[in-house]
Amino acid sequence: GSGDASQAVADWRLAVWTLCSVLLPVLFTAWCSFQRSRRQLLIRDIFRKSKHDWHYTDLFGQPSYCCVCAQHILRGAFCGCCGLRVSERCLKKADQRFLCKEIMMRGTGGAPSSMPHHWIRGNVPLCSCCMVCKQQCGTQPKLCDYRCVWCQYTVHDECMVDCLRTEDCTFGEFKDLIIPPYYLSTINQTRKEKRTSYEKVVPYCRKHWMPVIVLANTRSGNNMGETLLGEFKMLLNPVQVFDLSKIAPAKALQLCTLLPSNTVRVLVCGGDGTVGWVLDAIDEMKIKGQERYIPQVAILPLGTGNDLSNTLGWGAGYAGEVPVEQILRNVMEADGIKLDRWKVQVTNKGYYNLRKPKVFTMNNYFSIGPDALMALNFHAHREKTPSLFSSRIINKAVYFFYGTKDCLVQECKDLNKKVELELDGERIELPNLEGIIVLNIGYWGGGCRLWEGMGDEPYPLARHDDGLLEVVGVHGSFHCAQIQVKLANPVRLGQAHTVRLILKSSKMPMQVDGEPWAQGPCTVTITHKTHALMLYHSGEQTDDDASSLSE
Repeated sequence: GSGDASQAVADWRLAVWTLCSVLLPVLFTAWCSFQRSRRQLLIRDIFRKSKHDWHYTDLFGQPSYCCVCAQHILRGAFCGCCGLRVSERCLKKADQRFLCKEIMMRGTGGAPSSMPHHWIRGNVPLCSCCMVCKQQCGTQPKLCDYRCVWCQYTVHDECMVDCLRTEDCTFGEFKDLIIPPYYLSTINQTRKEKRTSYEKVVPYCRKHWMPVIVLANTRSGNNMGETLLGEFKMLLNPVQVFDLSKIAPAKALQLCTLLPSNTVRVLVCGGDGTVGWVLDAIDEMKIKGQERYIPQVAILPLGTGNDLSNTLGWGAGYAGEVPVEQILRNVMEADGIKLDRWKVQVTNKGYYNLRKPKVFTMNNYFSIGPDALMALNFHAHREKTPSLFSSRIINKAVYFFYGTKDCLVQECKDLNKKVELELDGERIELPNLEGIIVLNIGYWGGGCRLWEGMGDEPYPLARHDDGLLEVVGVHGSFHCAQIQVKLANPVRLGQAHTVRLILKSSKMPMQVDGEPWAQGPCTVTITHKTHALMLYHSGEQTDDDASSLSE
């Protein structure tokens, strides 16, 4: 009997131990995940209430030290405006202890025209030099040396003297682009006093001041916009940097009305579609009577369609190869030019058609035929599976596929029998064609100079500011591909101030600036609408063969 009892006790013990060995890890894991989610909630709460622009990262890109406990950290939070880096457990202390970049100076009374440096200790940029002794900073493996968040100057711990702490900040290399916090607080005060003259406000009255407004589309070019926003906020006043996925350009551009007339420069980070959106908002400013506040527009090309930025010398696509500082220098040095903008009116045929005509604004080109069909197919597939189309190379491959597929189908056959073309009221006899393209700018189809073709024939010069459109014909998508690699010339149909195209029968693909649709019988009229003030960078136009080689 006693043997049975001891066996039962042993069995019971074994069951308890087995249960503990299973339950303990489960409970421990549950407790850990509960703590983690609680910690994440606390962090999110701090992020939401903070004046800093905190972001969390699992791995810092360079050796980093916590600004509170000075320990070496691999992961933690960083501020996208002032550059503070902090470990998770010190986040609350850092948030309370350190001020972020102020976009507007707090009420100091009077109208300040200067402000002291705003120094932050540690994590200075690699290869930065001390403003006092001119030796390299940040070379020791610890939290050391200072950086001013406005002028970006750096100073060694031992070179930091009291006079530097109170010295006026010069705003460094980009002083001509930055909107100083004291400027905005003075303007605010002036408006409260119901005065509208800002001429005496510093730096309004300074000769070379040309404040820049950055408008970034974070949906363009696989997440590049997100990174750029942070880098521009670090170098400029965060009030100058806007995310177009959160605020419409028309609203962001109202900042121009607080700045000197005819001096503001806008840098649009996005594809040609984003640029068109911003230019439409600028046209709205003209309608509102804000003509004198209209800015000049520079482009940082993200996304896929960048023919306009290529024409204006800003390149065919930005992938982070040029530092943000150099982009700002390019914006400062760029020259102002005009860009023609055109009104495209599509009126459907038929006596009983009571719908209003469709009206588009065109900056780049209008087309009917194979390239519009390619764009339409591409568009339909991108709507279905947007995640597939995040890379420029994949996009080009898909476009190529639709182009070659179209060679077999020949859906745009005998276009010359289906349409009539009038240039400045004069009817043009059309040869056997499959497509017609009306150009405002030099580049087309991702980096090809369509009007020039192979460049072996005489042709009138094409400009984007002469009030003239170039009209060309193509024999099909294979002919388009030949022109792109400079193996053929387009059919040059002429130049004109107004273009009229009548589609007599059947449905045809059309596109304006990469926005395609299928169109039934109609009349398309293209007339001059307005001029846009753009900035031209004489640096780097890229032909398609050069850009595809680099890709």
